[in-house]
Amino acid sequence: MHTGQSGLRSAIYLGGALIESNGDWCRVLRKSRNGSIPPQLSRRIPSVSTWTDQPDRIDKELMPKQIVTGWRAMMKMTLAALVLCAALLSSPAFGQSTAPTTDPPWRQSVEQVIESYIRSHPEMIEQTLQALAAKRQEKEQASVKQAIVAHQSELLHDPASPVSGDLAGDVTVIEFFDYRCGFCKRAAGSVTQLQKDDARVRIVYKDFPILGDASVQVAKAALASRTQGRHQAFHEALLAAKGDLSKEHVLQIASDVGLDAKRLEVDMEEPEWLTIIERNRELANDLRVTGTPAFVVGNEVVPGAVDLPALKALVARARTRAPH
Repeated sequence: MHTGQSGLRSAIYLGGALIESNGDWCRVLRKSRNGSIPPQLSRRIPSVSTWTDQPDRIDKELMPKQIVTGWRAMMKMTLAALVLCAALLSSPAFGQSTAPTTDPPWRQSVEQVIESYIRSHPEMIEQTLQALAAKRQEKEQASVKQAIVAHQSELLHDPASPVSGDLAGDVTVIEFFDYRCGFCKRAAGSVTQLQKDDARVRIVYKDFPILGDASVQVAKAALASRTQGRHQAFHEALLAAKGDLSKEHVLQIASDVGLDAKRLEVDMEEPEWLTIIERNRELANDLRVTGTPAFVVGNEVVPGAVDLPALKALVARARTRAPH
């Protein structure tokens, strides 16, 4: 045994601290004895990749089922933590005896410590993965907020995007949608009612057809209807329609709301509509929007069929944050 019992306890403690700190070993070491790794130790820490090729060494029943698939990554971090700590504690800089860290008895001792630690603290794996997921989500949200700022002009002032409500409203709700999307149809009533209940709200519509060519055809028809000045009525009728939105059905709805269906059939083949749709797709990609509907309000992107109270809450938050 090349590391004393107290050294092993310290390794366990420091390994646990490292896991709890999401792998930030520098932060852990700053609290340790010297606060840094002596350069000569960097050559003493062996690769842990060969130590994680036998997953059955760990009793998976100790782990919650939902995180079994992530155990390998967790093991690598745990191994790295304890190997590092053991290497530090066995070095001259820490006043311990020295021995090659590749020595089989030394490796066996460390493996036993690792297995014992994980068996005693299986919850650490779940907690660490949850913390990692939260950290990634926080980073993702920050990235999306930056994208919203970077794309303010395209979001708020693209002349190719239809607009309704108060054109000079103090809060703008941007919706990415697909006319054939059931969730978009479910949210449509809330968007319409919001404009009735809040006279200062402005709505911007981003056609984002994701359900195939049929959805693209409907989006083209809706965008083309603007040339006849009947987009809003046509938009709401399309979202309220039952059944499949075939071309014949779309043209019938157009006729029902007062559009010249024959003219619309010609206008919808103009190439500019596909250009607008592609631009909306690029914008959605930058905002991490992958489905419909999705709403952008203030500095938030909210996916899914948001109901009326939730929409009003988003608007209220955006209004509170807006500069006065």
